[in-house]
Formats: sequence, structure tokens, C-alpha cells
Amino acid sequence: MTLATMLSKEEKRLIKEIWERLTPVAEDIGSDALLRMFNSYPGTKTYFSHLDISPGSSHLHSHGKKIVLAIAEGAKDISQLTVTLAPLQTLHAYQLRIDPTNFKLLSHCMLVSLACYLGEEFTPVAHAAMDKYLSAFAAVLAEKYR
Repeated sequence: MTLATMLSKEEKRLIKEIWERLTPVAEDIGSDALLRMFNSYPGTKTYFSHLDISPGSSHLHSHGKKIVLAIAEGAKDISQLTVTLAPLQTLHAYQLRIDPTNFKLLSHCMLVSLACYLGEEFTPVAHAAMDKYLSAFAAVLAEKYR
């Protein structure tokens, strides 16, 4: 079963709408999720030892924005997620050699950041849809490791 079949038409619309709305604040959402991950799972910092990842740093904001924009790009056409993420799969698996568990950890932290940012708008339906999407996003990024 693919993500496209796991999500209802309404869930796909909701995911796309949420990420379109968050694109202008990509830096804020992404850097918040990264900080949460670094604080909750300190071992994830090892991949960023060459960058300043302190709160408010330009590196943190820049990388956070890249992450959110990639997630938003994938949400535009969920049925093509593997194709959309192919360059990132290769980069993370072969060049950066990121532990694929980190994608799951970041997905969880991203959910928390979304809940904080969206507040009451992050309904149970939105939460469930986003959890499915972010889980699939993390799984697709990890596919090259198999």
C-alpha cells in the first residue's frame, strides 16, 4: 500500500494546504523542529558539527528552511514523493551518510513544531494526516539505505 492510497483525498488536500501556508515561515518551523531534535536527541548533532546550530544561528535557519521547503515540495504531489525526493535520498544516504533513524526523529519533532505553531488549527484530523505524510517522507528518504 502506498502513501497515495493510505491518504484520503481530503487528507491530501489538507496536507498540501498546510505546507503551502507554512512556506512563508519555513525558517521558523524548520529551525524549531531541528532545535527540538537536537535537544531531545543530542546524538543527532554529530552530523552538524561543521555548522553553528545554536538557537537563532543562520545555519540553523537556513537548514530548517531547506527541510520545510522539501517537505512542502513533496506535499504538492504526494503520489510522486519518491521521484521528488530522489536527489535528497542520494545526498543523505551516499554523501552525508545520515543515520536513517534521524529522519523519524525529525518527523516527530516536526509534528510537535506544527502543533505549537498551528495551535487549535492542528486538529486531530490534520495531526493524523500529517503524521502519515511525515512518516512516509522519512521512509522515502531512508529507502536508499536498503
